[in-house]
Amino acid sequence: MLHLQTYGDLRLTETNGEPVRYPIKGLMMMAYIYASVSHELSRYELAQFLWSDVEPELARLNLRKMLSRIREMDAGRVEIAFDFTATTVCLNRQAVSSDLDVFRAGGTPLDRLQAIAELTQRGFIGNIKPATKAIDAWIRAQRDAHALQLRQALLEALPDVQKPGAARIISNAALQILERDPNDEQVRLLLHRLPGGSSFGEGLPSGDAYTRVEVKRAEPASQSTAIDRVSPTPLILPRLVLLPPTSKHADAGLALANALIEDVTIELCALRHISIVAPHTAGQIRRDSEKAAVVARHSIAYLLDTRLSEEGLFAQLIYFPTDEIIWANRFRMTPDILPRHRRALAQQLTVSVARELAENEEERLRFEANPEAYHAYLVGSSLMSKLTLPHIRRARKAFKQSLAHRSDFSPSFTGLARTFTSEWLVTAQGNDELLHLAEQHALRAIERDPGSAAGHRELGVTKLYLGDVDASVAALHLAEELSPHFADVIYSHADTLVHASRPGDALAKIRKAISLNPIAPDAYLWCAAGASFFLEQYEDAIAYVETMKDKAPAHRIAAASCAMIGDRKRALFHRQRAESINPVFDVEKWLAIVPFKEHWQKELYREGLLKAGF
Repeated sequence: MLHLQTYGDLRLTETNGEPVRYPIKGLMMMAYIYASVSHELSRYELAQFLWSDVEPELARLNLRKMLSRIREMDAGRVEIAFDFTATTVCLNRQAVSSDLDVFRAGGTPLDRLQAIAELTQRGFIGNIKPATKAIDAWIRAQRDAHALQLRQALLEALPDVQKPGAARIISNAALQILERDPNDEQVRLLLHRLPGGSSFGEGLPSGDAYTRVEVKRAEPASQSTAIDRVSPTPLILPRLVLLPPTSKHADAGLALANALIEDVTIELCALRHISIVAPHTAGQIRRDSEKAAVVARHSIAYLLDTRLSEEGLFAQLIYFPTDEIIWANRFRMTPDILPRHRRALAQQLTVSVARELAENEEERLRFEANPEAYHAYLVGSSLMSKLTLPHIRRARKAFKQSLAHRSDFSPSFTGLARTFTSEWLVTAQGNDELLHLAEQHALRAIERDPGSAAGHRELGVTKLYLGDVDASVAALHLAEELSPHFADVIYSHADTLVHASRPGDALAKIRKAISLNPIAPDAYLWCAAGASFFLEQYEDAIAYVETMKDKAPAHRIAAASCAMIGDRKRALFHRQRAESINPVFDVEKWLAIVPFKEHWQKELYREGLLKAGF
């Protein structure tokens, strides 16, 4: 027999699995007829379905051409898929089977549920972009119908929940249903009543309320979480995917860690304000080489990325639109304690993630209430990933456009402040006007949102370059307290500690920032190179610079490091690159304006630069 696959890629295969060459519209016609009750449709119906966007006469002509092509392709084949008459097209059910037969198959309720769930998690006709509105509407209707059948199969299988392995089959199906419809309260409730189900959800208010986990910073740890009823659930919920853990070493702990993340997935389904991506889809995203594209295609807002190592389970929550790490933590997880403490670990991780989601969602909703301002801000933020003068000035223009749409948009003030300090650094001309503009915009950001770490971070950076190192350290310490897992804040704090003559503390802190943001921006590596130089770890400083994608800002520190180890050839290379970017650079003028708390630092840097030939 021929076999029609509709879930995953739409295709036709021989009994031995060999693909059968068929036109895409022919496969779509086959699926359309197979899903019908009679397995026979008129030529008029098929023409209108496949070519609804053209005139009826042209649609019928296109159908006749396609049927003629199919006849030629089937010539000599034993299995003929279609029987044609002058007015109808009939599918030969004796020659064609399909994965859609799963919905009509018998068996025990649990077996039927497992078969339907395994099929539907692959996505109905996922490889074809609908060519017409009629095809698109039919695909959507089929997905809805199959989702209802999955839900019905779930309810029918519930009496078998005590059978071995049943709870896992039922929970996986329930997660699929909730991924598609987060507002299905009946399925949510039964998921949390399964054996071993969530206890976190028991404290949540019933009904279709939008629930939120709130943290009050002034309260003791024992009273750190409270669950409140607030506004109704938004129509389009942000999506969270929990990526299964990876490990450099294959070990038995990875399977337990995977089970732990599945526990957390179920726990988080207690929240009504977030849509959870089912584990099967999460696994596919983890394995895909183009993760960012897949995440964007699935409209996913948040990723919980997890990695297993000898130190335990490292988890970080990422807000995808801005690629910001909003929370990260490491959980001690060894094979001897995990079986006993798996539930406690799952709940600890769940509460942390739920709290951070609630806080970030409040900020996101404020942003999205002003889409033009938010869009311009995102454009500016993306441009600031490169520390070149053209990028900095284009970013400044985008941040100003954002403020034109909304004059009190705090993130755009922080963005503007960063453009001025970045330009001061790149031009190395000691232009104090740039720093005063940066300070003004940072203070405006703090005035409008005093609880945000970003404004305090920019103020700290500006205070550093204005020469007030102690005020800089204080501002960045406050910023890190407000957002202890914000890698960019930790980086800025590290950079200030370099200038505060504490390079050892700075290197430890920048390494923490890099661990939170492993694909580190060039600025992190530049900071690490500076800290290493002042610790007289010159080879390490050079290695950090070599890792940078754009080495332009770091040629001076690289030249000084090479000179200090006697590598004149490489020192000359980096010095020439630095001079081509800024031909008017003067060592003494630069050292006069760069703030160092202790004199030894300035002398060490002067020695390196002069040895390099500046």
